Amino acid sequence: MKFSTFLTLASTACIAIASPTPTIEKRADYCGQWDSAVTGAYTVYNNLWGQSAATSGSQCTGVDGLSGSTLKWHTKWTWAGGSYNVKSYANVVTSLTKKSLSSISSLPSTWSWTYTGSSLVANVAYDLFTSSSASGSAEYEIMIWLAALGGAGPISATGSLIATVTLAGTSWKLYNGMNGQMNVFSFVASSQVASFSGDLMAFVNYLSSSQGLSKSQILQSVGAGTEPFTGSNAVFTTTGFSLSMT
Repeated sequence: MKFSTFLTLASTACIAIASPTPTIEKRADYCGQWDSAVTGAYTVYNNLWGQSAATSGSQCTGVDGLSGSTLKWHTKWTWAGGSYNVKSYANVVTSLTKKSLSSISSLPSTWSWTYTGSSLVANVAYDLFTSSSASGSAEYEIMIWLAALGGAGPISATGSLIATVTLAGTSWKLYNGMNGQMNVFSFVASSQVASFSGDLMAFVNYLSSSQGLSKSQILQSVGAGTEPFTGSNAVFTTTGFSLSMT
């Protein structure tokens, strides 16, 4: 990720008894660099991986509740300095079995969110990592940007999009570039998507059919969160998130 000037989740009984829906209430915020909270199938990370690039700032994250498979969470941050650098990635990662892309039928997800603050430069994005082995270094990163705020833009070898494609009912601008040894594809929504509902495998399948992504790759993880560059008094709130695999 980088800053750019372009905008760039046997019937033996006669009566069936439904299992209770898991409900978890709001938890206290946590502010440490690698702090996290496990909530059902979800782990919510504070993840201040790029904070050393800031001249000042902080970030805290918290879980607001879980009802069934729907998670609510938030993060609050202020970052100054290092305008071209991502400071953090507060995000939720879903516990999923590591499988080859060819053996995954669908990754249905919903995500509704809001963002407030001053002079925000940030994204709101899914982040998928794949490799040729379950535990190897990531070889591909697939980002799905639901929003690019304040001029934030994706990694790109040329600064220009390589394709425009409609998936999950939205038009996306596709960019491609390398981050070290990792090949990064970034789908950037042509207009902000504050309430997403779709199958993330649609994006994977497009890359497989049109951009050379091998389906022998193993899906290692799927995150969903926000990457801030700079801004103040930011409050990112996920009012509902879910992700599953079939």
